[in-house]
Amino acid sequence: MGLLSYMATHADDLLEATAEHLMLLGATMLISCAIAALITVACLRSRPLGNAVVEVLGAAYAIPSLALFALLIPLTGLGFTSAVIVMVAYNQFMLVRNALEGIRGVDPELIEAARGMGLSDSQVLLKVQLPLALPAIIAGVRLACISTIGIATIAATINAGGLGMILLSGLRSMNIDKILAGTICCAALALVLDGTLRLIEARSHLVHRDNPGAARR
Repeated sequence: MGLLSYMATHADDLLEATAEHLMLLGATMLISCAIAALITVACLRSRPLGNAVVEVLGAAYAIPSLALFALLIPLTGLGFTSAVIVMVAYNQFMLVRNALEGIRGVDPELIEAARGMGLSDSQVLLKVQLPLALPAIIAGVRLACISTIGIATIAATINAGGLGMILLSGLRSMNIDKILAGTICCAALALVLDGTLRLIEARSHLVHRDNPGAARR
């Protein structure tokens, strides 16, 4: 059976696995962004604190995902929950680092001008810094999404579902067509998501270039 024949015959299985992968991705990114937003706001109070937090998150990001899965299994067991917890932990480094760099990179003169207009610190953050930091924030989200797609594939080793289950099954049975089908689906998902977020990121750059005063209104 050729690759195309396999994909046509097992289209339902591939679609189901892709849907599971998207569920893992969606749940992980929603939780990741919420937690990263809280960490970022806390880190804005102190630059040394922010730098220290990014260093710690970077060290955690360097830990192999399989090691973290193994640590969590006794606590949360096999499956979806353990996979999401690990992926959320990994995503914090990219999300928090990019958000902090984007917000800190805003021109201080713009911030002072906003304060001179009577805006409070929270208003400056929401109306000036966040809009101008949006390209960097979206870049962090894009990196986190691509990382999550990859780690979700590895999460098949703890029975989390998704396209990794197709790959793992193909490896066990040495079915090349199955392995290639799972790989193609993973790559296609990553490429589509990466391209979409790159377009959004580029659009956010254009908005601020063409209308630099938008963030001040």
